Amino acid sequence: MEEGRRLQLISRTAKDPAKLRRALVVMMSAQGQSVPDITSLMDASADYVRDYSTLSTSGGSTRSTQNGAGGRPRTIGSRVREHICLIALTSPADWRITGFSTLSLTKLAEHLVRQAVVPALSREKLRRILREGKVSWQTTTIWKSSNDRDFIAKMRRVLALYDTPPSDGRVVCVDEFGPLNLMPRKGKAWRPLRSPRCLRATYNRYDGVMHMLAALDLATGKMYYRIQPRKRWRELLSLLKALRARWPGEKLYVVLNNFSPHKHPNVRAWATANDIELVFLPTYGSWLNWIEADFAALRYFALNGTDHRSHGEQNATIAAYMRWRDTRAEPKTAFAPDSPIRAWTRYPAKAA
Repeated sequence: MEEGRRLQLISRTAKDPAKLRRALVVMMSAQGQSVPDITSLMDASADYVRDYSTLSTSGGSTRSTQNGAGGRPRTIGSRVREHICLIALTSPADWRITGFSTLSLTKLAEHLVRQAVVPALSREKLRRILREGKVSWQTTTIWKSSNDRDFIAKMRRVLALYDTPPSDGRVVCVDEFGPLNLMPRKGKAWRPLRSPRCLRATYNRYDGVMHMLAALDLATGKMYYRIQPRKRWRELLSLLKALRARWPGEKLYVVLNNFSPHKHPNVRAWATANDIELVFLPTYGSWLNWIEADFAALRYFALNGTDHRSHGEQNATIAAYMRWRDTRAEPKTAFAPDSPIRAWTRYPAKAA
């Protein structure tokens, strides 16, 4: 009776499919069902059913379903598995393999056999070993190191504005978005299975490109923008004048990158004369500009998956998205609170 209750508990709570299957075979055998019937119901081999059917009368039923007993022992030990994972993390050039910058599962398995790590290894076995060792197939990313000697000081200045906005004014993040081409853009959408939406592969640029100049007000979370055919210092100065007129009497702390029009003498002079402090990001530190996250959302939700044939059509789509966004805007707080950048005492020279 105790064995039966344990088997019933396992059959209701087991998350391991193999463990559940063994428990069901033992239970059906104990109930007197024949091997052919169990084989048919469980879609298992007769030998498998006979092996576990004998446990119902030998008192080993629960033990056989607890720790995966009965499986074939591993032929590749833990140390060899660790060695395989370490080799997988190396470059083919480290082994003087020419003509390849990376190794597929098949080529990696052949390499392991040549190096006498294992006598033989299938693709599926190698895949499982790498997965257990937490080694995965990943896309290479890029890393642009900053050469700004004052990186930490500039970063902390920007983070201080984000964390504790000054009481005498407001913080505004400014940047350009674009170029806004008239071209088919890949995107994601709900579609019938194996029926992706197709966009044209060829296009022209007879109507040129446009550029968005935008400002993000951290106090309200709203964005203010204008779309222009160019993004020179004149267009930037026009945007700054509009921001100055929107918030008269407040000092503006404008966070922006090191794009040359941002540092134009006319822009600097006008900003100084009109109580606007230009807070420049560290070199190659545009990711510190809070507006970049909103640009990513704009690209994902409003532009990806589209194929606009005119700038008017594309600009109308952007305007509709921005109206929707601003009606739901909230003050911007807590910029990357758990990010390791807040613990940096020096800028890392290369990617981790």
